[in-house]
Amino acid sequence: MSELLNTLMRDARVWQGHRHTATSQPAEATGYQRLDNQLGGLGWPTGALSECLLDAPGIGELHLLLPLMQRLSRRGKTVFWINPPHTPYAPALAREGVNLDQVVMVNTDNPGDFLWTLENCLRSPVTGLVMAWPGKLASRDIRRLQLAAEAGSNVCVLFRDRSYAEQNSPAALRLELTPGDSQELKVNIVKRRGSWPGQRCALSMGHRADLASQEAPRVVQGPWRLGSKPASNR
Repeated sequence: MSELLNTLMRDARVWQGHRHTATSQPAEATGYQRLDNQLGGLGWPTGALSECLLDAPGIGELHLLLPLMQRLSRRGKTVFWINPPHTPYAPALAREGVNLDQVVMVNTDNPGDFLWTLENCLRSPVTGLVMAWPGKLASRDIRRLQLAAEAGSNVCVLFRDRSYAEQNSPAALRLELTPGDSQELKVNIVKRRGSWPGQRCALSMGHRADLASQEAPRVVQGPWRLGSKPASNR
């Protein structure tokens, strides 16, 4: 039992209120240096769940994932969109350097199909990123998804209502997102593995050094209305 506890503490799975615990868990940079600095120089954890908590879609949450979509799709990894609130706009994604051949959108009809699809996407060796918009999730469902994320060693981001910020979650990273000034997204770190929560930063959605194009009018705004050309629908 002591060896198990030591392992959990070493991997920052057990939170110790009196100190920070440096974690060696793998992660993918967010593409926003200011946010990465608040996340201990890491980024989106791999092999673990992340949650973005927001009041309504369309405040820049997709733009927050754009650098990761670019990077992983160029590596030949699949980017899954599961039950997005609106259809992804393929020309905007292509314009921003996302490889559309690696983008797959899946819509499910009921919670059971959603969980089955999400779990299998997470376990697939071809997956680089899974973005999903669930409805209400039971704690056992989130734990089940966490196990699938660990098995697949990819990035999973759940977009959930901000009311869930007060509820416990096994997710390794939880970000509360609110709109700021023009082309700005405010990020509050509700939880991050191995350290204190409460760090805040504001990110400009129109200026990022990692984009090939620096033209603000070409920024992906999202979400895009149904009826727009989808990136992919398999």
